[in-house]
Amino acid sequence: MPVFDSIDQARAYFEGDRFALENGVTIDALSPAGAVCSFTITDRHRNAEGGVMGGAIFTLVDLAFAVAANNVYRPTVAQQVSMNFLSGSRGSRLTARASCRKDGRNSCVYNVDVSDDLGRDIAQATITGFKLTGKS
Repeated sequence: MPVFDSIDQARAYFEGDRFALENGVTIDALSPAGAVCSFTITDRHRNAEGGVMGGAIFTLVDLAFAVAANNVYRPTVAQQVSMNFLSGSRGSRLTARASCRKDGRNSCVYNVDVSDDLGRDIAQATITGFKLTGKS
């Protein structure tokens, strides 16, 4: 049973995630199977070479994981992240899709795939989450 009753309830909860939201990340979809987050690429997301900064992509991945995992058990935090940057984006928007691979008693594993609006694979992450003691 999901923790959040609606996507609006999830959005209200994650208003406290100021860094992601102030950098334009939005929560676009939420289901028991996962979450989708995205942002429109602006100059603030670019590195010195003009590409999207890895930290901006990581922030997108982190929020997609957090929304998905905390919809299964709250509070859940990232314990370990393995991330591969696959391609530079040629599009104008990045989207991260988080899906659960394993939901254990104390930990979980999520895959997060990032693509741009042109369908190009940008990054892929595997995140191990740790379920903190508390109410779900």
